[in-house]
Amino acid sequence: MPITATTRVHGSSPAAAQLIDAVERRTGIRLSTSDGTSGEIELLIDHGSSAPEGYTLEIGERAIIVGADEAGLFYGVQTLLQLLRQDDSGWALLGADIADSPRFPRRGVMLDVARHFFGVDYVKKFIDSTSSLKFNHLHLHLSDDQGWRVHIDAWPLLTERASATSVGGDPGGFYTKADYREIVAYAASRHMIVIPEIDLPGHTHAIGVAYPELVEAPVLNDNLIADSARLGQPLPVAGETYLGWGVGHSSVRIHEERTYDFVRDVVHELAEMTPGAYIHIGGDESLGTPQADFDLFAERATAIVVEAGKIPMAWHEMGSATNIAEGTVGQYWGKTTPEGTHAEEAAHFVERGGALIMSAADVTYLDMKYTEDFPLGLTWAGIIDVRSAYEWEPTAVLDVPDTAILGVEAPLWSETTRTLGEVEQLVFPRAAAQAEVAWSPREAPERGWESFRVRVGALAPLWKAEGIDFHPADEIPWSAR
Repeated sequence: MPITATTRVHGSSPAAAQLIDAVERRTGIRLSTSDGTSGEIELLIDHGSSAPEGYTLEIGERAIIVGADEAGLFYGVQTLLQLLRQDDSGWALLGADIADSPRFPRRGVMLDVARHFFGVDYVKKFIDSTSSLKFNHLHLHLSDDQGWRVHIDAWPLLTERASATSVGGDPGGFYTKADYREIVAYAASRHMIVIPEIDLPGHTHAIGVAYPELVEAPVLNDNLIADSARLGQPLPVAGETYLGWGVGHSSVRIHEERTYDFVRDVVHELAEMTPGAYIHIGGDESLGTPQADFDLFAERATAIVVEAGKIPMAWHEMGSATNIAEGTVGQYWGKTTPEGTHAEEAAHFVERGGALIMSAADVTYLDMKYTEDFPLGLTWAGIIDVRSAYEWEPTAVLDVPDTAILGVEAPLWSETTRTLGEVEQLVFPRAAAQAEVAWSPREAPERGWESFRVRVGALAPLWKAEGIDFHPADEIPWSAR
């Protein structure tokens, strides 16, 4: 179907304006809106026509997208844009007859803004690029040892004293409440739900820079000392900004009641700004915290989230605590072959009436290197090329019912990424692999590596038009037009 300046878009959904803008960025052609009852491109909603977030797309002499809801219509538009091609005759849409709906309801990406800070405009661009792959959740890692990144009225020194720097002494920053609300609203316009994370009880050195009475003295484990020496990074010092990226040395004071006043204030202020269902409270790598103390904190912190009207989320280690709140959702970051007690910890969330998000580190972690010599990223979870990111099955990792798996999340930790362009090189194209794992049934006809590598290669012109600084991995046959 040809695309020209006379092509009209008919439909009252916000997706119509988003389509017109995207086609202009890609082609330079500004489509018109139809004043009548039809157009060459029709955007319709028929509630109940398919599963939530689903759509149908037919491209022949006309293009017709029917969404089961606004999200489905938006995702149908993303697929249509992927079918836009240029040849010697001009621009056209490839013929198609598609009925599509997601396998998992939770399809997420995580952006770590604590190790390196990314401002509102950067986050908006990240939302644009990842929502186009049909991701519907954005997990923002808002606090860590290196910095606190969102203003809290009840505890103003968090952003006054603990937000100025990032890893290596790079510039820091934080979101005002207006900034945070702007991100949440922008994400919602792209059908993404924001999940804020405040990492507790470990990864809390920055809290101690602002409020020393809340945090224990650093516990310097052998791995931290060795890694800091190898990387030439400083060790953490109580009350001083931490510029390294070692883990496991910090903890809030679990037996101080003021600690829970702090947690309650932070959770309630975040809950008030966050329309989504979840508040993530971390729980990982609390290496210096005795198990009994960790259990006590996990019980009280998850209860505080429930008290605030939200569903608690936590990294899988919090499953080691017996009395986490009923319904708490676990995020599994162990490997595809579980190590140690990781599988048991993850399963405990299901036993407590919750569910799991799969973020197996050796296949989903977007901050791992593509190859041993790739200039960005780390290697502790493994080398993850695009094929490795694609060829894994979320329900095959843990011995839990398939129905206990809510979906997939691909995290981007930012130790080595200072700019959005560096983030994008690690995220794309591997995020497309995770998006397909999360969206498409494993038995779908085109759900295979050879098909995927060709289809993702065809996205190169679209990504270039959108200004996405993707890594042109050798595994992919990239299209020129």
